Amino acid sequence: MRKNKTTHVIAGILIPLFTIAFIVLTGRFMYIQATGVVDGVSLEEWAKQKRTSSYTLHAERGKIYDNNGMTLAYDRPIFRMYAILDDKYSENSEKPRHVEDPEKTAELIAPLLGVEADAILQPLLNGIENDRFQVEFGKIANELSQQQRDEILELKLPGINFDKDSIRYYPNGMFASHIIGFARETEVQEDGEIKNQINGIAGIENQMNDILGGKNGYISYQRDKYNKRLLNPNEIIQEPENGNDVYLTIDQKIQTLVEDVLTEVVKEYNPKRITAVVMDPKTGEVLAMSSRPSYNPNNPANVENWYNDAVSTPFEPGSTMKIFTWAAAIEEGVYNGSEGYQSGSYRVNEKIAAIHDHNNGKGWGTISFDEGFERSSNVAAAKLVWEKLGTEKYLEYLQAFDLDKNTGIDLPGEVAGHILYNWPLEKITTSFGQGSTLTPIQQMKAATAIANNGKMLQPYVIQKIVDSTTGDIIEEKAPNVVGEPISEETAKQVLTLLESTVTAEGGTSGRYELQDYSVGGKSGTAQIPNPNGGYLTGKENYVFSFLGMAPIDDPQLMMYVSVQQPELDETQTGAMPVSFIFTNVMENGLHYLNIDPDKDGGDPIKLIEIPNIIKGNSADIVRNLTDQGANVTTIGNGSRIVSANVNEGDTVLPQERIMLVTDEPTMPNIIGWSVRDTLEIADLLKLKVEILGNGFAVTQNIKEGTTIKEKDYLGVEFEVPSKIEEEPVDTAETPEDDTGNE
Repeated sequence: MRKNKTTHVIAGILIPLFTIAFIVLTGRFMYIQATGVVDGVSLEEWAKQKRTSSYTLHAERGKIYDNNGMTLAYDRPIFRMYAILDDKYSENSEKPRHVEDPEKTAELIAPLLGVEADAILQPLLNGIENDRFQVEFGKIANELSQQQRDEILELKLPGINFDKDSIRYYPNGMFASHIIGFARETEVQEDGEIKNQINGIAGIENQMNDILGGKNGYISYQRDKYNKRLLNPNEIIQEPENGNDVYLTIDQKIQTLVEDVLTEVVKEYNPKRITAVVMDPKTGEVLAMSSRPSYNPNNPANVENWYNDAVSTPFEPGSTMKIFTWAAAIEEGVYNGSEGYQSGSYRVNEKIAAIHDHNNGKGWGTISFDEGFERSSNVAAAKLVWEKLGTEKYLEYLQAFDLDKNTGIDLPGEVAGHILYNWPLEKITTSFGQGSTLTPIQQMKAATAIANNGKMLQPYVIQKIVDSTTGDIIEEKAPNVVGEPISEETAKQVLTLLESTVTAEGGTSGRYELQDYSVGGKSGTAQIPNPNGGYLTGKENYVFSFLGMAPIDDPQLMMYVSVQQPELDETQTGAMPVSFIFTNVMENGLHYLNIDPDKDGGDPIKLIEIPNIIKGNSADIVRNLTDQGANVTTIGNGSRIVSANVNEGDTVLPQERIMLVTDEPTMPNIIGWSVRDTLEIADLLKLKVEILGNGFAVTQNIKEGTTIKEKDYLGVEFEVPSKIEEEPVDTAETPEDDTGNE
């Protein structure tokens, strides 16, 4: 009886508790069934989300072209290979959808990737052993080309699949890299999620990132646990909006001329820095711009110099500044070119240090101001500013030439120089380019007024923006006159003075004479500040430069070159590397642009027009091009040409390397080739190439004459020669190189 009583008491307690719990749980289930919501989360939406796959449809980044439509940057599709291993993925399928035979799969794929079969087999076996649904293959299968993917798909191996992606590719390698810049895949936050997207890091890629980038789309559909689409997948597709294309003013042919000669100068003289800019002075279009050190945007590792020195690195210009000093004096009406003055040294008063001419202050006796310009006299420049113009009026002209501000060029990272103009001595030394600093592009902009009848033009590198889908021009630039600091008459007089520095017996720029065109310009030998105070000393410790234009009566091309601290032997002068760059680019560039020579006596450079070469007889084609003076490299011993780095109708300069691939390609000897040429031949032959170092090729892993096939690995080591090769030189010094700041 006592036991039954206890049982009844416990039951009396538990039954109500269970009843309450039942009511609560039942009510909760009924609530969930009625509302479909748990903790504020809709079960229906949660289920949809779990069975919905969503993928980003990447917008294709816009291309970058030169002014003739040559592709300089584009998105190259790549593919990542992966393998499905779970046999359940093949359920209810007529054909297997997972890897059935790992050994056969590895044996067939490995040759197409240029690896041993074990590199494919081991990931497959490890995945099967660990009961993994799928496996990837790492670096060997992460960046496959479309051709590699297609070749693997043709094998029809079950379980082998690909994800598509893209990388930014620069077909010309180290070509205008400081202008083009580069883009890389980076993580960005989009709709609250972290996603990968190609973004511009430097140069035009960065400057025009929003224009080039486009807008990604997406695709979503419902699937089962094996990722198979449901019969009614509720598919939603949002198409991507591709980026727009950007056309530059850069001309591929002229830029190539610049790149090649800069590489040669690095090889010969090993300077600390080089800068070169080529401009159309009638429009302000920059046709070429390059610097050394540079980098390959396809692999921007160990970059020595990120800066585009032409726009971002001001320095004391030296005597190129005298162009604007003489222009100011002429325009102001205080210049008499035949008036004599005592050269050598000049001291305003006892409180101001004396100014010396660059030949240790010896001077040339009493000479005219015109001859002072020809001989690049610092004393003449100082007298013009202090005695003729006045320092305040001179400053007004410097400002009229916009030498105190940015040019506004459409490139990132522009830094203007600084007019140092606080003390009397600083005002005097500015007249011959010491103390104050300028960038090359500031000097080029100001010099357009000299070449263009007094009208100063805005420099620019972006020609137009084009809708990549429709081809419609969205925006197009035109020449923009931004000032008129001098008159047409003054400009003509300065052009005459510039020509005299090249042609006159005592001129400082005789080395810059062209064979077929009259040329004028001004050289500079600028001192380099010493971090410990004062200036560096020694024959090599200068920035040697030249700003010139041709034909001088009506300039069609203008070029600025500077070479910092080249390694010179006893017989060499700083003008040698500068003039090598200037004369090669200007002579060939003017011929390329079909500018009529204005000098008698020289044989004009004949451009080579490329005939129809594809599928033609290789021996006949090589003979034809060689007879025209072409630099031809034949790749292989086949009887037919199957591809080339030029197209029918192209015109090339004699020194450009023409690569002809035969139907039986073998490896040529590329020792001594540049990085650009090496990348070009690798692209033609569809080789996997690895570039080690920079400069010129010193080793190649594929021996000359070896039969090659697509996807072979080509490893090439490059070095900048440490020993400078000497060339015969004229031991007579030009006046500009005697001493000091010229």
